[in-house]
Amino acid sequence: MSSNVFWLFLPACFALNMAFGPNNLLSMTVGAKQGIPTALVAAMGRLVAFAIMIVVAALGMGTLLMVSETAFTVVKFAGAAYLIWLGIKVLRASGKSSAEQTKLDKSDVWGLVRQEFFVAMGNPKAILIFTAFFPQFVDMNNYWSSFLTQGVIFLLLEVIAIAAYAYVGTRLSGVMQNARGLRWVNRISGSMMIGFGVILAMARRS
Repeated sequence: MSSNVFWLFLPACFALNMAFGPNNLLSMTVGAKQGIPTALVAAMGRLVAFAIMIVVAALGMGTLLMVSETAFTVVKFAGAAYLIWLGIKVLRASGKSSAEQTKLDKSDVWGLVRQEFFVAMGNPKAILIFTAFFPQFVDMNNYWSSFLTQGVIFLLLEVIAIAAYAYVGTRLSGVMQNARGLRWVNRISGSMMIGFGVILAMARRS
C-alpha cells in the first residue's frame, strides 16, 4: 500500500471502526459493568469474527451475499433474532451491584466472548463492508499482501475503538453502584439491542 493510499484508507477505516453499532454497544455495556480489561477480552470474539469475514471477502465469497437474496436474508434474520434475544435477556437481567458483577468466572468471560462473536457474525452488513470497502484500496498487483495489510490495520483500529467504547462505559460505572441505576442501564442497553435487531431485520442490500 502506497503512502497516499494508506493515508486515505486509515481515516476512512477508523470511521467504520468507531461507528456506533451492536458490537460497540456491547463493549460499552461490558466496560460499564466489568471494566475495560474484561471488555477487551470479550471483544476477542468480535476480532475473530471479523478476521474470518476478511478472509471470506478476500476469497471473493462475500460476493455471494451481494448477489444472493436468500443467503443475505438467512444471515440477516438469524443475526436480528440473536440481537433481539440478547436485548430481552439484558432487559430481564437482575439488578446486581457493579461490585458483584465484576466477579466473573471463566465461563462468564467465555459467554461474553461468544456474544461478541455471534453478534458480529450475525450482521451480513459487516462482510459487505469488507467486500465493498477493502477492494477500493487494494493493489491488484499485490492482491493478497494488500488485502492482508488492510485487514491487520482494520483489526488494530478495532481494538482502539473497543477500548474507547469500553472507557465511555466506565464513565457510567457510578450510575451502576445502585440497583436502580443498573436497572436503567439494562433497560437502555436491552432496548437498543432490540432496536438494532429490528433495524437489521429491515435492512436491505444496497
